[in-house]
Amino acid sequence: MNTHILFLHALSPLHPGTGQGVGSIDLPIARERATGIPYLPGSSVKGVLRDAASGKLDKEKLLALFGPETGSASEHAGAAVFGDAKLLLFPVRSLAGVFAYVTSPYLMERFAREAGFARLDPPALPTAPASDAWCHVSQNSTLKVGDKVYLEDLDLSFQASPELGAWETWLTQQSEAPVKGRICLVHDDVMGFLLETATEVVARIRLEDETKTVAQGALWYEESLPAESLLYGLLSLGSSRKKEVAVSLDDLKPLLGYTQMGGKASVGRGLCQLRLGGAG
Repeated sequence: MNTHILFLHALSPLHPGTGQGVGSIDLPIARERATGIPYLPGSSVKGVLRDAASGKLDKEKLLALFGPETGSASEHAGAAVFGDAKLLLFPVRSLAGVFAYVTSPYLMERFAREAGFARLDPPALPTAPASDAWCHVSQNSTLKVGDKVYLEDLDLSFQASPELGAWETWLTQQSEAPVKGRICLVHDDVMGFLLETATEVVARIRLEDETKTVAQGALWYEESLPAESLLYGLLSLGSSRKKEVAVSLDDLKPLLGYTQMGGKASVGRGLCQLRLGGAG
């Protein structure tokens, strides 16, 4: 089985919803149970690409790649395996440079481990910030204001890291996201705080048709990952279970590019760019 990295760059806010929430946010985003980090389930990625394939691949090739419809799922499995899309770079409002791509030692270590599965060779990992009062940025970072980096309501002292400059160059080539000069490596505790407080939460209402006033009980809050979020997932391709139909990575490439992921597409959520790592 050949494994590849699939980069997902959110061009508009991304709502990988979980249905009704029990807290103050009515429609929260999906988060990993143990870490609380937002993610997009692999089933969502597979569903979107399968839908795209229905207009671009013949039926037998589609079934070999994605498997039969749910009612016939016991016949055979599909050759393509889609992992969850995990967060690597989280956009956060910055006093300089418009926004910062915030990440943490844990997020980078996890990505480097999984990039190894795909035989990618990312730059060496940078050292971790000494405490939650410090961050690391590249030497040519656009985020610096004097001796500080300002993220949302946080002001952090910074240390220049040549390794982060190499990561910015490498990730720009891999994903085409606007990474250059924007990566800010923060302590894992600061990352956890930002992931709880810096997601995009908007209030929505429904109006009465006749009065154009808010319908009773029709006020709710939706959470999304901000536009420019960068995620990645593993895409593995095994042998076809339909012996008369061969499959290859080239069959999946026409399905990538610009697509819609997650919920709330009718209100502009979920426009994403999908790109295979190592393609550039």
